[in-house]
Amino acid sequence: MTTRRTMMAYVLAGTASLAGLFGVSVPAAAQAPLQEVTYLLPAPGSLPAFAPWMVALQRGYFRDEGLDVKFQVARGGVDVAKQVGAGNAVVGGAIGDTPILVRANGIPVKAIAVLGGGSLMQLVINKDKVSSIKDLKGKTITTISYQDTTYFALLGMLATQGLTKNDVNAQAVGPVNIWKMFAAGQADAMASVPDWTFYAAQANPAIKTEMIPSDTVFKSMAQAIVASDETIQKNPELLRKLVRATLKGFKAVMDDPASAAVDYAKAVPEHAGKEKDLAEIMKGFNTYVYGGQKTLGEMDEARLAGLQDYYLKEGIITQKTAVGDLYTNQFVK
Repeated sequence: MTTRRTMMAYVLAGTASLAGLFGVSVPAAAQAPLQEVTYLLPAPGSLPAFAPWMVALQRGYFRDEGLDVKFQVARGGVDVAKQVGAGNAVVGGAIGDTPILVRANGIPVKAIAVLGGGSLMQLVINKDKVSSIKDLKGKTITTISYQDTTYFALLGMLATQGLTKNDVNAQAVGPVNIWKMFAAGQADAMASVPDWTFYAAQANPAIKTEMIPSDTVFKSMAQAIVASDETIQKNPELLRKLVRATLKGFKAVMDDPASAAVDYAKAVPEHAGKEKDLAEIMKGFNTYVYGGQKTLGEMDEARLAGLQDYYLKEGIITQKTAVGDLYTNQFVK
């Protein structure tokens, strides 16, 4: 005799078969709703620098982890860390240097993944106006924000030549004017990233430039995911899901920039029709930023320690933090 439970199983199975046949969806009562998460970015997600995140979103990598990620924009990586540390967002994007800069001020965040073994920041100089970093004394340099970690990387690069922020005219002009002013000859240099470097060259092919990756003189780091000590302790599984999905997007950009560019343009429609340019930008990230890690996302502790020593030596921070309090690799293994 067929039990009521068995009959129900037959009904559900038949309904699923019909749904597949006619291409309609049947809500699954047992399917858990997606968990909404605020993911804070240091600049607009429409910038190609955030391709790993946008590709992960477009390809459903966050959704596959049961997450409904909502991106919001802060005023640079240091501001991201402050907001994450205050509990205003679960997780955020900065660069690997950021915890060094903020933990000394009592902001309890760690880097939980680093997207590449290179440096995000590139110092681009106008060779018709200056010939070296040392020549930047008294010159105008554009930067996205005084609260962005690329600005502090700029200070680190200047410090290698005995210069401070008081020796240059650093102007915080946002994510568009940073390269437009440089391309127009209104700035002698810019604290750039690969997409801005590309845009400046496209806007003014006649300008004679030199690009100096930060890590050739100052071991600043690539983009990083940061989270608070409290979230790391209380909700590690959520962070594991966020890191896993983001690193899948990161790997997708590394493995196939052309395909990633197509999906990025779908996620950010304002870039539709610019897929070839996007692919070239992503290749630039692969060349200068993304390579050099044995394990994707893993922090290099020795590099982090040396970087902190330099920030302290140059007075960019006033006290050191135990290196183990600046990062964790537990989510990338």
